[in-house]
Amino acid sequence: MSSDKTEVIILTRQFRIEGEIALIQGARITDFVNEAKNFIAITSARVFTHEGREVLAADFINLQMHEITLILPADALHRD
Repeated sequence: MSSDKTEVIILTRQFRIEGEIALIQGARITDFVNEAKNFIAITSARVFTHEGREVLAADFINLQMHEITLILPADALHRD
């Protein structure tokens, strides 16, 4: 199965995370989240406070599923 990198924005109670997740071709983010176990892998990750200060940049991080309060495709965000 081939996978596509999808840019996402993830909000937790403490942070905003921008990065990429690997989706199986044709899958939706909802499918990805529903199939995930305890952690999700995020590549090209950048972690920010909710005030916008960058606190971490890494090629790879694992995020605990129970920390996620919101996840959306980065291109769905309207920045005015």
